[in-house]
Amino acid sequence: MSKFYYNEEQDSYDAIVVGTGVSGGWAAKELCENGLKTLVLERGRMINHITDYVTANKDDWDFPHGGELPKAEKAKQLKQGRTPRLTRAESHMWFVNDLEHPYQETKPFNWMRGYHVGGRSLQWGRHSYRWNEWDFEANKQDGHGVDWPIRYKDIAPWYDKVETFIGVSGEKMGLPQLPDGQFLPMLELNCVEQHFKEKVAENFKGRPVTAGRIAHITGDKQFEGRTKCQFRNRCVRGCPFGGYFSSNSSTLPAAERTGNLTLRVDSIVTEVIYDPDTKKATGVKVIDRLTKEELVFKAKVIFLCASAIASASILLQSKSDRFPNGLGNDSDQVGRNIMDHHLGAGASGKFDGFEDKYYKGRRPGGIYIPRFKNLDNRSKSKDYLRGFGYQGGASRKNWQDAVAELSMGKDLKEAILKPGGWTMGVGGFGEILPYGDNRMTLDYDKLDGWGLPTVNFNADIRDNELKMREDIVENAAEMLKKAGFRDITTRNSKYTIGHGIHEMGTARMGRSPKTSVLNGHNQVHAVPNVYITDGAFMASSSCVNPSLTYMAFSARAANHAAQELKKGNI
Repeated sequence: MSKFYYNEEQDSYDAIVVGTGVSGGWAAKELCENGLKTLVLERGRMINHITDYVTANKDDWDFPHGGELPKAEKAKQLKQGRTPRLTRAESHMWFVNDLEHPYQETKPFNWMRGYHVGGRSLQWGRHSYRWNEWDFEANKQDGHGVDWPIRYKDIAPWYDKVETFIGVSGEKMGLPQLPDGQFLPMLELNCVEQHFKEKVAENFKGRPVTAGRIAHITGDKQFEGRTKCQFRNRCVRGCPFGGYFSSNSSTLPAAERTGNLTLRVDSIVTEVIYDPDTKKATGVKVIDRLTKEELVFKAKVIFLCASAIASASILLQSKSDRFPNGLGNDSDQVGRNIMDHHLGAGASGKFDGFEDKYYKGRRPGGIYIPRFKNLDNRSKSKDYLRGFGYQGGASRKNWQDAVAELSMGKDLKEAILKPGGWTMGVGGFGEILPYGDNRMTLDYDKLDGWGLPTVNFNADIRDNELKMREDIVENAAEMLKKAGFRDITTRNSKYTIGHGIHEMGTARMGRSPKTSVLNGHNQVHAVPNVYITDGAFMASSSCVNPSLTYMAFSARAANHAAQELKKGNI
């Protein structure tokens, strides 16, 4: 199979997109559909939809060692293995080898990455929530970070477009803190979750419980090349049905159908090339991952969608007389304001009842409780700013029944054929404020295998987040107690930034080039034909999963770029 896919390689294009994850896929789709000859560069290997999901149809017993990775393999991914998403053989292939791709930590930071076509669109949790009007105004209201240069009304039509194309299952609720979208049928709650929902509604005002809004096809609507979710819950292996949204199943095929896409894999972008005479970018420098050959590709417009950390690294490496500290870094904000969502705080409990009830299939999502703190005077906290939401779920199982030391002989055989009691847990996803000294820098003394500087992280959560976590735990336990659960246990583990796998904020949007890197259309202030639409552009983090917002901004920015090119403005 050729290294180049879809179209032949050439030197010059209308547009270059760096990265193939949710942002890069959407940028490629919109640029190609607007008629731009577009080169998409992926630093990792090719992953073909369906054929390269090599573990998708395996059963648990098909994996050696019960699915556990051998020690020698785990040693290659000690940092990647800090997340529970990489614990078994079925998923480790989507995560990088830490020995080949090292990074440094002044303070601990969990940087989870996958270098392959599709990026983390093959790894994500698929929760898809809109931001609300308050989210875009919070920085201005409480003075943290810089004011967003747009508001909800500016991005709402693009949320519509993205949701309609990717397929998001959910329930319309009419909540200002969680705007409704274009939804497919909601995933059903099981009986204990429904009971929990009813009891929370009885005992707590303004705390609705719903199913998570996730990018899975439900109902009868047709999606080209995809079919509805099969409820196998093997999503981490890649979905051959296209039941959940990924770049591989959706946006990249859409871009390919235009005939305008060229996809080049094994292409590590090291620098954006700047022309001081035109004050524009002219292209990018690339190192071939396999041959280490240095290449240059030219284009009229550049989209950096490599991830918040990787795109900021490219900017910092793009030095010139005009930009001695990195392209677009006049404000000294590139690499700063790293945010994430803090998690690992919540509660769980056991429930007596519904022993005659079970559920069918393996639902790929659980419940969601939207933010209910700091929305008005009644819900205002005196201890912290912003807020949190909950994710969780209920199920039937008792792992002790299958442990020989805890159950023996005939009793064991009978026990493992029966479902255990009901348990339920809820955990908070909390907003992290933008702090200017939460940052990443480049270490030129410690280079990687391609001679490039490694990233060094120096970031942590502060008192605001720690106070919020206490409230997350307290409210979780209180809701379970009011709903009749017993043996309630609480959790508030030490949080390491990055563990939420929602890192963002390293090249933020803003109204002024003195305090931000990008304008309201995701353009670098000083180099308007360079756009950044991955998590780097975020000026604040809200408390909801960010991927839907990345996609909406990517679609909006790509269409803006196409129009500006046609007008001759960039």
